[in-house]
Amino acid sequence: MIIDRLYEEVEKKGNVCVGLDTSMDYIPSNIIDRNKTIEDMIFEFNRRIIDSTIDIVPVYKVQIAFYEAYGIEGMLAYKRTLKYIRNKNALVIADIKRGDISSTASMYAKAHFHGDFESDFITLNPYMGLDSITPYLPYVEKKNKGLFILLRTSNEGAKDIQYLNIDNGQKVYNYVGDKLKEIATKQMGKCGYSSIGVVVGGTHLEEADEIRNRFENMFFLIPGYGAQGGKGRDVAHYLKDGNGGIVNSSRGIITAYKKYEDGVEKFEEYTRKAVLNMKEDISSESRVL
Repeated sequence: MIIDRLYEEVEKKGNVCVGLDTSMDYIPSNIIDRNKTIEDMIFEFNRRIIDSTIDIVPVYKVQIAFYEAYGIEGMLAYKRTLKYIRNKNALVIADIKRGDISSTASMYAKAHFHGDFESDFITLNPYMGLDSITPYLPYVEKKNKGLFILLRTSNEGAKDIQYLNIDNGQKVYNYVGDKLKEIATKQMGKCGYSSIGVVVGGTHLEEADEIRNRFENMFFLIPGYGAQGGKGRDVAHYLKDGNGGIVNSSRGIITAYKKYEDGVEKFEEYTRKAVLNMKEDISSESRVL
């Protein structure tokens, strides 16, 4: 199962998930060229990040909005990026956060698990109801694909809905998580985790251990590290024996070169350094727990 492969990659390479949230103003000046297309510049930027980190990164996350914003050329760069990662025998998450039902969800599933935009995992929003998840399950069951479904997110607005108290004082996100866990237990890998995982923001430490214990067999995609304020000591609580989750960082890695005077010339070097620093921060805190 795909989750077993992800688990093994984390065991070998650590927990860092590089988010390729690529904007043109993130790209070093030595890649910018008026004779190049937007597609080529975005892809070259992504390719150089991938090539300089692939031996220390278990999975990449490509946020589709950053590519949609540049129209057809952006989507061509998105397609090439996904294909490049998968051709390198690496894993990729398409961060699409779809949340619709019936035939619409079926078409989203087909679009992102097959053809030009094929990925290994996708992100989904369950807050329209569990029938918004159902159309994706055949791909998990029969096509070796995986899901990361929003549970408790890292943004401040998560408290508007996800933190509301319902029956017996439990939170909305716990109720949703329990429903997702029922589905996830039918897709368990040999590693002890399900190919249906959840997105759990790493910026709220106070309930970290409770969430990890409650959803112990669900693999976590953990945003919020770096630019959103999360640190190694925060996200380590969402892991289990150093595995069970991947920690995403986007701007903190792909724009790391901007902190240095010679950053443009040593773009790949500083990108790799940012990954290694993050990896050490997480692993050192995980060892303490």
